Formats: sequence, structure tokens, C-alpha cells
Amino acid sequence: MPTPAPTFVHPHDLEGRAHAFPHRHLLGIEGLTAPEINLVLDLADTYVAQNRSQERKSRALNGKTVVNLFFENSTRTRTSFELAAKRLGADAINMSVDGSSVKKGETLIDTAMTLNAMHLDVLVVRHQESGAPKLLADKVNCAVINAGDGQHEHPTQALLDALTIRQRKGKLKGLTVAICGDVLHSRVARSNIHLLNIMGATVRVVAPPTLLPAAVDRMGVEVHHTMATGLRDADIVMMLRVQSERMQGQFLPSQREYFRFYGLDRDKLGLAKPDALIMHPGPMNRGVEIDSLVADDIHRSLILQQVELGVAVRMACLDLLTRGRN
Repeated sequence: MPTPAPTFVHPHDLEGRAHAFPHRHLLGIEGLTAPEINLVLDLADTYVAQNRSQERKSRALNGKTVVNLFFENSTRTRTSFELAAKRLGADAINMSVDGSSVKKGETLIDTAMTLNAMHLDVLVVRHQESGAPKLLADKVNCAVINAGDGQHEHPTQALLDALTIRQRKGKLKGLTVAICGDVLHSRVARSNIHLLNIMGATVRVVAPPTLLPAAVDRMGVEVHHTMATGLRDADIVMMLRVQSERMQGQFLPSQREYFRFYGLDRDKLGLAKPDALIMHPGPMNRGVEIDSLVADDIHRSLILQQVELGVAVRMACLDLLTRGRN
């Protein structure tokens, strides 16, 4: 079956819809509407085309300052935001927490006051504690984007995942998406569950009971404890990284046993639809949650496409949150 042509909306056609994204910050997917999500995805489509052209830079954020404040290491996400800001013509600055006064005991409130004095336009925050971006958003004058907080949310990851699915499948509504693995510790899973439910997809979570949140049955998902049932006739298989660094206690018998029952290989993928596609937010633990032959399948794996479209989605978010601001 041929791949559907990507949805494309001319940038001029989006001008009248910009007011339809009334949010000052992007702290999570929860609370967004389907039209607001579609607006971000439609604008991101225009930036995908721009990023694939010879002239990749624009002046949409000329004179604006974007600061990446990462309390957790994430080269992939930070680089994506930095590239997005620079492609839009903004000044992009990475603040090193390890070498800053924050590491020496400065509070988030102190940090907010310091950043306010710098007259930023957008603050991109990644923090190990849930709610940290919200605390900063309440104290600063600029727009704040949550680049991942604790076990709460990672909204731009869910948006880029949605754009990736939409470009290959042509839609989100009506699809069955199986989110597999360490759901308990995954902010990516939470943001994707919110978004996919809003957009009318059927969401399954597939994991051992020890890796599922206590209230998972109230999140609007189907709960499966085996890949045999969870992957059956799925359109999208979204694997999650096993976050060993967040685990306190014995969650898994061993990595070998985990891969045997919950790692994605060709046999388990065969349970999904013949045209099912594979996703992973990265970085991957090959041989733990996914087999290399599956991860590198050039026909069915969307993992590299997720990385590419992440820049376009973050460009769209930066654009929308700075429109009309002096």
C-alpha cells in the first residue's frame, strides 16, 4: 500500500488560525483540544518542507531569545530545540546546570528571577521533578515549554510522534496504537496517551504489572500484560525505553527475561497488522526493549523520521508561542 502524501497547509492559510492557539505556555498535552493539536501539526508540516529545502532558515523569530535550561541530560532533545530556534532566526542559548549557581543551591524561584532579568522570549525546561516547568512558568514573563518533567509529561515528543504517524498513515483517528514497556516511569507515554485519546485513536498499554501506573485503568486505555494480546492487529507499535535509572527496587527479573517477554522482535511484530509501523522515542536499549533487526527495518521503522520531524514540531511550537508578543 502506498504511503499517503503528507498533509500540507500553506503558511499563509495558517495565519488566520494562529489565534486558535491561545496558550501562553506548552506544559503538557492534557488540556489541549483537537483543533489546537492539529494547528501545531499543520504548521509543523510547513516547517518539514522548509527543512528539506535548500533554504532552511527563516526570520520568524528574528530578535527573539530562546534558552534551553536542562537539569537532566538529553543531547537529542536539547539539540532539536536549539536547531529549531536557530532555523527560525532566534538566538539560542544552552544553560549548563552543572556549572551554574543552580547546582550550588539556587532555588527555582531564584533561577526564575535571574532569567526574567535577561528578558527571554522562550524558556525550554527539562527537569527531573514533575511540576518544575509549571513553577517556572508561574514566575517568569516569557513563554515556557516543558521538555520533560519527572514522570509527568513530554508534550513535544507526543506532538512529533503524532506528526510522524499522520504523515505515514494519513490520520490519527481510528488507529490502534500499542504503547509497550516501561509505562510507569514514562512521561512520553503519558503525553502520547493524552494526545491519542484526544485525537480519537484507540490506545493500548502493554507491560508487566510492575511497570504500569496504579491508576492506569482510568487513563482511557486498554491494559494488556502480554504482547500476544496487546499487539494483535495494532497499527502502530510504540516501544518505550526501560528507564533503569528511575527504578528503585526490583522491577524486572533480568534484561534477558524482559526482552524474552516484552522486547519487540520480528515474531512479536508479526502479531500486529502487516503494515504496522514501529516507533521509539530514543535512546534505544537494543536487545532490551527492541531488536536491532526491527529497529533498523527501513520499511516499517519510523525512528529516524521521528528525529527529523522533532525539529519541525519544535519550530512550530516556538513560532506559535511567540506570535503577537513584543
